[in-house]
Amino acid sequence: MNSNFISRAALLGTLMASAFASVTAAAAVARDFTAEVQSEVAALRDSPTAVGRLSTLSQDSQFVFDFFNPPAGVVSGAGGHTVEASSANFPAVVGNGVAMTVGFLGPCSINTPHTHPRATEINFSANGTLRTGLLTENGARFIMNELPPGSMTVFPQGAIHFEMNDGCAPAVFVAAFNSEDPGVLQLAQRFLGLPLDIISATLGDIGVEEVEGLAHLLPDNVAFGTDECLQRCGLKRPSAQPTAQQQPRVSGNAFPDATSA
Repeated sequence: MNSNFISRAALLGTLMASAFASVTAAAAVARDFTAEVQSEVAALRDSPTAVGRLSTLSQDSQFVFDFFNPPAGVVSGAGGHTVEASSANFPAVVGNGVAMTVGFLGPCSINTPHTHPRATEINFSANGTLRTGLLTENGARFIMNELPPGSMTVFPQGAIHFEMNDGCAPAVFVAAFNSEDPGVLQLAQRFLGLPLDIISATLGDIGVEEVEGLAHLLPDNVAFGTDECLQRCGLKRPSAQPTAQQQPRVSGNAFPDATSA
């Protein structure tokens, strides 16, 4: 491998690792949406021409998104966080069919299995080595790869996939999408948000109480990863991780009277 590439990759890894702590702090105080941003998105969608959309975004700075200090789009868990720039928080992508997410993964943390219902993703590993997995549909084989720094993989639209930082230092990935509103469906949090009797039957009738016991333990994304990595890196899984991202309970998926959240 070219020595210049190696030195550039090493430099990028050092910069990303040193920035990780400050990025996490910035994400924790990310600003909420404003009515002005939401009205801009509505105006952009109503514009019949690209020239009209440019007129709506009258400030040059509206074409810049700061992933280190995002206005919104931050999803945080015990193991790290992701920041999305999409039509929901970055009006400049409206009409352009693109979006981007940057993931900041702590040591041995995982962007838990999920899908993007409206977009294909290309995922670039900026530093560290990512372990990735992919399932596209029934009958398809499982695909797993390691992404060293500077490498990229593709996750087809709607495919189940994950990214795990299998190293002992913070890692960063950049995910690009061919939709301004790619969407995300976190598998575990959504599946265990179905009616408990349906989940129980799907899992071989393991029992409603057992399902409820599993559901309330699901960690928020980004979560701590495998025991093997944690042991190798001398880390301990916390006794409890945040669990605020579970599917809300309504009448259709409410806990039976005999159980509770």
